[in-house]
Amino acid sequence: MPSELDVKLNAIVDQLTAEGGMFETVPFERFGRELPAFKGCPPSLPAYFAHFCSQHREATFIVDGDTRLTFAETYAAADKLARALVVDWNVEVGDRIGIAARNSSNWIIAYMAILMAGGCATLLNGWWTGEELAEGIELAECKMVLADEQRAARLDGRDIDGELVIFGHDGFDGGFATLMAKGGHGDLPDITPDDLATILYTSGSTGRSKGAYSDHRGVLHGIFSYLSISVTALQLYVMEHGEQPSAQPSALVAVPLFHVTGEVPLFLQSFALGRKLVLIPKWNAEAAMQAMEAEKVSYFVGVPLMSYEIATHPDREKYDLSACTAFAAGGSARPPEHVTRIKEAFPDGFPLLGYGLTETNAVGCGNFNENYIAKPSSTGLPTRPMVDLAILDDDGNAVPQGERGEVSIRSIANFLGYWGNEEATRQAIMPDGYFRTGDLGYLDEDGYLYIVDRKKDIIIRGGENISCIEVEEAIYAHPEISECSVFGLADDRFGEVPAAVWLPVEGSDLTEEALLAFLKDHLAAFKIPSTLWKAEEKLPRLGTEKVDKVSLRKIYAA
Repeated sequence: MPSELDVKLNAIVDQLTAEGGMFETVPFERFGRELPAFKGCPPSLPAYFAHFCSQHREATFIVDGDTRLTFAETYAAADKLARALVVDWNVEVGDRIGIAARNSSNWIIAYMAILMAGGCATLLNGWWTGEELAEGIELAECKMVLADEQRAARLDGRDIDGELVIFGHDGFDGGFATLMAKGGHGDLPDITPDDLATILYTSGSTGRSKGAYSDHRGVLHGIFSYLSISVTALQLYVMEHGEQPSAQPSALVAVPLFHVTGEVPLFLQSFALGRKLVLIPKWNAEAAMQAMEAEKVSYFVGVPLMSYEIATHPDREKYDLSACTAFAAGGSARPPEHVTRIKEAFPDGFPLLGYGLTETNAVGCGNFNENYIAKPSSTGLPTRPMVDLAILDDDGNAVPQGERGEVSIRSIANFLGYWGNEEATRQAIMPDGYFRTGDLGYLDEDGYLYIVDRKKDIIIRGGENISCIEVEEAIYAHPEISECSVFGLADDRFGEVPAAVWLPVEGSDLTEEALLAFLKDHLAAFKIPSTLWKAEEKLPRLGTEKVDKVSLRKIYAA
């Protein structure tokens, strides 16, 4: 039976999506099927920026240390940079332009400017090593890369095809001095919904990261899907309180903007909401609470660990966090006991959970408020009206409700494919348009999704996907490694961490310390195994000759 909250939410969604409603849908053919599309969706991200930056022009948009920018000021800066990219740097529609930098106001301006210039914002993982950054740049065939000094230093001495231009985080004039040196003031191109918009990188079971690409239509429908959730929640608030919230919505940016959670539901949705973004340079629970109190942050999103660290912090009572009524999580599973602890710590607020992927532009399922308290192990219901979610067997057939299968999602917000990798695209996107997530799950009697396992050989460490094969390949690159195997270990802080069993070649005196030093040159720090076990004999094998990871866990991780 639907909960009382679900009945209310469904009634609001029915009203919003009805003919003439704010989120009325019309059929649009994609993946060979007619899928629901939002009738009022803008034609491009530049049009979206222009409309909402004008609507909220005087409101504060970005707080980044001492930098405070309104929506109008942010748009003006992005417009200026976009014109320089077109005139002085010859950016053309569809060119892949990489961003390799930490979060900052200038990261946001660079992202907007690339899209306004017609380029494809290619979001390089700021935690990657120089080797990984170079591979990502090569994969997307970037014409140009905008990098901050730290990321540029990692690329020093590496041969990349795209032009590398350094920008800083010290305000627009100082930060973009090189890019703006010629002062170009040309016209901007017209962008269509079908033009390439973004490439985001994702680690799958096959090893090296893949570049998931989307057009403007897909990204915008991801944004509007989240916007429909936010407007539904606002309508529910009005029903229960009899008035609109009086304060400007605000959110803490504690997740990387190069990830889809930071990009779509947090950053991009904020244009339409008129929401203030409060940036902190890196994650620290106490610094987060200080910023939340100072800026009256109303919405928090991060990997599950982050909200739990706030809820259990010994100095939490020193800070006034009463403005924050939503503690959202995504990227990995949230332990059920976290849900209880967060609700106890913030009785006037609620924990929330979202389930989406890079390939779905973060669209998928959500579990909210009382429903989440009642079903803390579930990722929630598929998001109406966009998401068509199915649980499929290996042959692509739907399994009976309650039975396990591969979670598969179809919507107009789905990505179009993996850049330069047609084989991976064919494996991921079925002919009927379903994206096979690699997650195994089931739907309960109320239609709530439960994730129970992963089909893909990946580890999710604090929201970061780590390919076991990629880490194994890095270990095998050492000339004194005979065999190795990588798998995930449960961890209270990060959910999972990578661990490895390794066997040196006969006669080698390779030490764990030497192996770790080798890996630091080839893998981002979050991918390096936290535990390394040196094997004394060959690793156990299955009949298929693959390493038997189940047996390895029993031997080494018991």
